[in-house]
Amino acid sequence: MKKLRILVSLTTNDNDYQIEQAQSAEQMARKLGAELQIVYADNDAITQSTQILKAIQADENQRPNAIVFEPVGGTALPQVARAAATAGIGWAVLNRDASYIPELRKSTSAPFFGVTSDHLEIGRIQGRQFAALLPHGGSILYIQGPAENSAAKERTIGMQEVKPANIHCILLRAQWTEESAQRAVRSWLKLSTSQKAAIDLIGAQDDSMAVGGRRAFEELPNESERERWLKLPFTGCDGLPKTGEAWVRSGLLAATVFVPPNTGQAIEMLVDAIRNGKKPPERALTVPVSIPALEQLKTR
Repeated sequence: MKKLRILVSLTTNDNDYQIEQAQSAEQMARKLGAELQIVYADNDAITQSTQILKAIQADENQRPNAIVFEPVGGTALPQVARAAATAGIGWAVLNRDASYIPELRKSTSAPFFGVTSDHLEIGRIQGRQFAALLPHGGSILYIQGPAENSAAKERTIGMQEVKPANIHCILLRAQWTEESAQRAVRSWLKLSTSQKAAIDLIGAQDDSMAVGGRRAFEELPNESERERWLKLPFTGCDGLPKTGEAWVRSGLLAATVFVPPNTGQAIEMLVDAIRNGKKPPERALTVPVSIPALEQLKTR
């Protein structure tokens, strides 16, 4: 049987979820006997577009049979997707709803579909965690992902949908990395408004950003102020075994949301479609879970 070549394009190698995405891809490629290449876009949409186009335009004996990618920017690279469809290359979009998928599924025999985490539900779980941790209400410093990113938008919508009215959020922006969240909180701490803010919890849309926020508070020169901030509950999302889940067990985080990696699932669907002619569904969802369970949080 011909060995299939699969290109996986991820946003950055400086994020625990993206690292787990890479490992998930490697495990599935080994299991299915596929040849795998992973590239990282360094959180730059132009870099990502260029990397994928270069692969599509390579000689036929070198170009991939399928591409799996997690978009960096606000779009899911519609022009690049059309180039892949024209070349008969399979295409799986991760963690983003791409409006062009239904159209391209009609125009190409190559498999085209999306596999996404349920970001609205991730946000709802986080909102319920906030309610459990702040039963009498309060204020949250909430670190979001990039403004143009649909996952970040949906997580915010889901959180705001279920959080009680007596919980108020101050919103900060970061780039899904520890360093970017550390910078965002560091900048916020320099504002006069931060001195007056009575914050009860720090929530982040990603575990690495929660830890980055924590690092910014660890830098505070005033010991009592530093301790006051570090005593607050910190929560994140992704909940991966070696990072978020481990940080909850150690007490670094009060809670997280487990978001299963989905590159492996996408590769399995692509290989099944190409080898067996099985048409995959247009959209597949992974299911998030609260860590610890909400009932456990309520009893704390």
